[in-house]
Order: sequence, then structure tokens, then C-alpha cells
Amino acid sequence: MSENKLSITAICGSLREGSFNRKVLKAMEELAPKHWEIHHVDISAIPLYNSDIESHGDPQSVVELKESIRTADGVLIITPEYNMGIPGVLKNALDWASRPARSSVLIQKPFAIAGATPGGGGTAQSQAQVRQTLLAMNAYTMPGPKVLIGSVHEKLNETTGELNDESTLRHLERFLIAFEQWILIFKQSQK
Repeated sequence: MSENKLSITAICGSLREGSFNRKVLKAMEELAPKHWEIHHVDISAIPLYNSDIESHGDPQSVVELKESIRTADGVLIITPEYNMGIPGVLKNALDWASRPARSSVLIQKPFAIAGATPGGGGTAQSQAQVRQTLLAMNAYTMPGPKVLIGSVHEKLNETTGELNDESTLRHLERFLIAFEQWILIFKQSQK
């Protein structure tokens, strides 16, 4: 494992402050290697993608999103699942980040995707749609291990609301270790 600093951009597909997916992201931050610097991107202020807006220059929220992805060693997406699919705000953020298509900040960037839901599917449909979007932009999405946390509400501490299911936390640790290894494959190939 590398002891060199890694810059990780974290994007949560839920806007709600106390969302299950933010709790998963918080647990990941606590489990992450100490040499990771995790930067959150707020996607709540990003306007709906519109090429008329784009033609006048990217809004500041989009500039910040693109810069955070561009300078990151890897991008971690934590997504809920809404009606068996990707949240609109997350898809919108990825659409903005994909522009311009031939020089997008998504191209050849290592990504990892995780998600949690009270339902039994563990965000499998949403994650598949995020993967499809990233595939279209030639991003390098980690194939596994997958983090598909179902019945997440049963895995939280009743008092603090924090994720405290030991099996889930151990799986998150394995996921983070695998993500670092995934990132290092591409960092070494760029040398």
C-alpha cells in the first residue's frame, strides 16, 4: 500500500444532509487510509444541464465540480436509488462533468461506486446506470468489490444514527483498499 498522499473526490448522490448515503460516506471517511485526502463536492447548486447556459461558460458550481474531479487521483460516488434508478441530481452532475466530450475530466479517471438503501436491492439499478454513464465517457470504474447496502436502516446505531454493522464496515474497508489498488494501477501507467 502506498503512503503517498491520495486525493479523493467524494460525490454523494443524495442532497439530504442526514441521508443514509451520507452516513455511509462518513463511515468510509473514518475507515479510509490516513494518507487519503477526501474532498466533498456539493452538487446541490449545479443547474440543470443546458447547452445555452454552457455556451456562456460553466457556472461556478460546475467549475468547482470539474476542477475537483480533474485534480483527484480517484472519484468515489455514493448513490441512493430513486425509483429503481440514478438520482437526477447525480446524473445531471455527471452530464456537466462530461462536457466537452472529447476532453472531459471523466476520461480515464478511476471511479468507485457504492450505495445504500432501506430496500433489499442495495442500489444495484442506480449503480448500473452510473456505470453506464461513466462507461460512455471512458472513465475507469472499479469492477469490484461492490458495495450494495440493503436494509441500511437496520445497520445504524439507534442512538447516534451512524453505520455500525461490523460486517458492513469490514466490507467497506475491503472496498477502500481495493479502490486504492485500482487508483494505483492508473497512476503507475501514467509514469
